Amino acid sequence: MSRVIETKKVCRYFGNEETRVNALKDVSLTIEDGEFTAIIGPSGSGKTTLMHLIGGLDNPSSGIVELSGVNIANMSGSELSDFRRDHIGFVFQSYNLIPVLSAAENIEYIMLLQGVSATARKKQVKDMLATVGLDGLGDRRPAQLSGGQQQRVAVARAMASNPDIILADEPTANLDSKTGISLLEVMRELNKTRNMTFVFSTHDEKIMERATRLIHLHDGEIERDERK
Repeated sequence: MSRVIETKKVCRYFGNEETRVNALKDVSLTIEDGEFTAIIGPSGSGKTTLMHLIGGLDNPSSGIVELSGVNIANMSGSELSDFRRDHIGFVFQSYNLIPVLSAAENIEYIMLLQGVSATARKKQVKDMLATVGLDGLGDRRPAQLSGGQQQRVAVARAMASNPDIILADEPTANLDSKTGISLLEVMRELNKTRNMTFVFSTHDEKIMERATRLIHLHDGEIERDERK
């Protein structure tokens, strides 16, 4: 198995010396291709900070973050933005869909930025909608979809560019239990059949039950790392 993510002694602190908060302390971990991993821990444990560093949404105070062998910790500006676009898929708690675009256009958007041909985009969007169980709903805007359907669009959008990894930050938090389970089953199936690599940040027991690896954070440090 190849390494998708590797962090080496990553630290992240906020504030100056007098008010300094150590959000992460010497975090070293490796995420392999095809994993279905959940980062868990109490509020304030550093889950979101770690996800932001892995996803290139923030830079570490020290240490190295490598994605597919490339050190993203020192990237900045357009270089990092382009790298994220091409290598990382994001699924957020609040869906983050563009309200004026249809479901199909939301899924297509990143491929449009990548310069993918119209024919290839259309084929990929159709495939993604079918994969997440939204056949026939591509023309609907987010406001015309339920919360679960919107999150499925977000998953399809995250997958559309065939990223190295999909990062999902509390993806079931705004969904009822039944809808959350249905969404998780879709993602687990994608993990199994397409070898898509997923990393979750979560408090949700449903995700923990289905994850094949649990990374426990406490006070900014890895307390336990268990594989099922």
